[in-house]
Amino acid sequence: MNDARTPTAVVAHEGPDAGVAWHYGDPVREQRALERGSGRVDLSHRGVLRISGPDRLSWLHSLTTQHLLGLAPGQGTTTLVLSPQGHVEHALHGVDDGTSFWAHTEPGAAAAAAAWLDSMRFMMRVEVADVSDEVAVVWSADPEVQHEAALVVRRAADSLGGAELLVPRARLAEVLGDGPLAGTWAYEARRVAAGVARIGLDTDHRTIPNEAGLLGVAVHLDKGCYRGQETVARVHTLGRPPRRLVLLLLDGSAERLPEVGSALVLDGRTVGRVGTSARHHELGAIALGLVKRNVDVDATLLADGVAAAQEVLVDPEVGLHVRPRLGVG
Repeated sequence: MNDARTPTAVVAHEGPDAGVAWHYGDPVREQRALERGSGRVDLSHRGVLRISGPDRLSWLHSLTTQHLLGLAPGQGTTTLVLSPQGHVEHALHGVDDGTSFWAHTEPGAAAAAAAWLDSMRFMMRVEVADVSDEVAVVWSADPEVQHEAALVVRRAADSLGGAELLVPRARLAEVLGDGPLAGTWAYEARRVAAGVARIGLDTDHRTIPNEAGLLGVAVHLDKGCYRGQETVARVHTLGRPPRRLVLLLLDGSAERLPEVGSALVLDGRTVGRVGTSARHHELGAIALGLVKRNVDVDATLLADGVAAAQEVLVDPEVGLHVRPRLGVG
């Protein structure tokens, strides 16, 4: 149905957000609408997990980075699965409804996350299900959004000032049709400007939470043991993580944006990697990057050949005395 409320979408055909609307004809207008708290974004390509059973929260608490004991129904959270060395393997953007813990993941990541969690059940009274084929994610710029079709609504520190609705796929068009639409261009520009890292795009297989501004947002620093905790605690106590997340302000005269995973270069040597790039309606061309801790914060880098100034998101000395910044741009 194509009318004033459901304009024709320009769909991304490649990249991590392939298959959903990139924009609806005017991404600048869409970004401005999101800033006003108006607009819904189709994130139905993201994976969705449902974890049920009476032991679900205590079990997840023991396995992941977040404090989940006593998590109240409707309280949004983010928790991570780390490797034994503290590297980020999975991010679960979750909310409990009182009987089940629902979480959305990066596109294509739900099956692997579900398989790992299922392998850790042992005798616990939990059931893990990848429900990506049945449940879709819609992001709304309105943090107070409600919809009778929603199975659950998530509002958390990394919800970009809005909220995510988890809805039956059979009712996705209905939920999207109930509000003005924006594409992933506008949503990603908002996320990059806010300094919110996306696992697997703005991070790599070596990333620890301390580097990516995830302490406090997805890591509880006063809870008991979990896999990878030793690395997180050591770096938090001593400070000086190996790398740090930065916002890159790109040369606006360049016709292209850097590719995800391309090199950040200073004086001819590689000092980091580029994450997500976007064109923001106020900031212009921007990107997230991971750079070595000792790179001067005032140095101009080359991001896939494009000149880039830095804005600090994670302090080079981050530790007990410093907290990472999380905002909404």
